[in-house]
Amino acid sequence: MTDIQSNLTNASKQLAESSDSALLDAEVILCHVLNKSRSHLRAWSEKELSAAHQSQFLTLIKQRQQGTPVAYITGNREFWSRDFSVSPDVLIPRPDTELLIELSLDLLANKPNASIIDLGTGSGIIAITLAAERPDLKIIACDSSLPALAIAQQNAHQLKTPSVQFIQSNWFNEIAPEKFDLVISNPPYIDCNDIHLSQGDVQFEPKSALIADDTGLKDIKKISHHARYFLKQNGTLLIEHGFDQQEAVQAIYDNYKYSQIKTHADLSGNPRVTSAQWNKNES
Repeated sequence: MTDIQSNLTNASKQLAESSDSALLDAEVILCHVLNKSRSHLRAWSEKELSAAHQSQFLTLIKQRQQGTPVAYITGNREFWSRDFSVSPDVLIPRPDTELLIELSLDLLANKPNASIIDLGTGSGIIAITLAAERPDLKIIACDSSLPALAIAQQNAHQLKTPSVQFIQSNWFNEIAPEKFDLVISNPPYIDCNDIHLSQGDVQFEPKSALIADDTGLKDIKKISHHARYFLKQNGTLLIEHGFDQQEAVQAIYDNYKYSQIKTHADLSGNPRVTSAQWNKNES
């Protein structure tokens, strides 16, 4: 059978052993092939697929069966109700990171024209989402990877946020002296020996955006150290981290003399982002 429903049924069976969301994966991939919505699949479940569409669908299902993330197959992923382009050069956006957006919008609610730097921007989801929600913000987004910056700039164009300034920089290395109201980052924070690196989507994502030395804390320490020289008085540092790194990150902040240190939980209730204020003169 070559109708939509039969293809979805067969594909979900094919993916059952390799995916916890086999039917959803099959639906998303077929929507990508047909350039249609999931509601279209249900409304036209008996519609025959063309030979070309069926061949493409089966090829992509095989890629998914081999573990390739759906986001890399379709080339996009939703974040904060917007579609972002992604590729194997960038991390796949995750709902946990939306906590950074919530916290940033709350922090800057009464600060018109505030300035932000997004360190390690990847696909640009943080900087672009904030620019879309608050067009008045002055936002710099940096990444050491040129391919990642190309994806971020593509997303900025697609989502009409031309105000975001993109800079190639390894953290603050190439950033001119400037003071920001908010320094924000979702840096690499996974230890190289973490078993999750060989599981699920993570095994296909860029290791440079995932792994950090010093049990996953090296980049967090570096950002925390240098951010003090780029934050305005009472400016805020926001860093996403692993669910089991809350105490370590708080200790890093405390060591660098930040104040108002607080950890915030993600949608699953896990400690995910730690914030702090800088209210001392440069040291």
